[in-house]
Amino acid sequence: MPSARDIRRRIKSVKNIQQITKAMKMVAAARLRRAQERAAASKPYTQKIREVLASVAASTRDASHPLLAVREVNRIGYLILSADKGLAGAYSANLIREVLPQVRGKDNIGMVIVGRKARDYFKRRGYTIDSEYIGFSEKPTYDHAVKIAKELSSAFISGKYDEIRLVYTQFFSPINQKPTTVRLLPLTDTPDGGEAAQTEYIFEPSAAEVLDLLLPKYLETVIYSALLQAAASELGARMTAMSSATDNAQELIQKLILNYNKVRQATITREITEIVGGAEALK
Repeated sequence: MPSARDIRRRIKSVKNIQQITKAMKMVAAARLRRAQERAAASKPYTQKIREVLASVAASTRDASHPLLAVREVNRIGYLILSADKGLAGAYSANLIREVLPQVRGKDNIGMVIVGRKARDYFKRRGYTIDSEYIGFSEKPTYDHAVKIAKELSSAFISGKYDEIRLVYTQFFSPINQKPTTVRLLPLTDTPDGGEAAQTEYIFEPSAAEVLDLLLPKYLETVIYSALLQAAASELGARMTAMSSATDNAQELIQKLILNYNKVRQATITREITEIVGGAEALK
C-alpha cells in the first residue's frame, strides 16, 4: 500500500494536470466560438455558388471545361483535412478510419494532406503523399483554400489524378462531428440544380469564359468551407476531451483523498495501538 506521502504527491500531480486541462478547455471553447461563427457564415455563400453553378452548367450543356472532364479512373487523389495537434479525443482516429477502407491495399492513389496527424500516420505506413500543408488546421484562411484548389486543379487537368475526393469532418455541434467523403473533381454533380436549372442566362462574353471564372471559385469555396468545418470539429472535439479529462481528474482527486484519509487513519490507529501496548507492557 502506498504511503501517505506518496498519495499526497500524486494528489498534487493530478491537481496540476487538472489545471492544465481546464485551461486547455477554456482556450478551445473561446476558439470554437469564433470557428463556429466562421463555419456558419460560409454556408450561405457556399450554398449560393452551388446553385449558380448548377444553373449555369444546366444552361450550357454544350460548353466544356477541363474540370468537367469525365475520364476513366486510373488514379484517385485524396484531399484529407486532419489536425495538427492531438488532445482532441478520437477526432483524428475517426477521420483516419473514414479514409483507410478507401485506400488500404491500393497503389493507384495519391494524397494531399492538411494536418500533421494524418500526415504522420500515412507516412509511417508507406502511403504516397504528394503534398502536405501543416500549421493552420485550427485557423484556416481563404488563401489556404486558394492554394490547395490551384494544386488540385492543376493535378486534375494534367491527368495526374482522374478523380479527387475530399475527406473532412463535418461539424454539427461540439459533441457531434461526422467524418465525410465527397467527390471534389470532376465537377459533374452539382446539387440543388433542379429549380435553378430552369433559369435562362445570356452570357457575356461567352459561357466558356463564365465557367472559367466560376468553376475555380466554386472549388475554392467548397475547400474553404470544408477547412472551416474541420477546424470547428477539431476545436469542439478538443473542448469535449479536455472537459472530460478535467472531470476525470476531479474524480481521481476525490478517490485519492479518500484513500489518503484511510491510510492516515490506519497509521494513527496503529500508533495508538503501539502506545497502548507499550503502556500495558510497563505495568
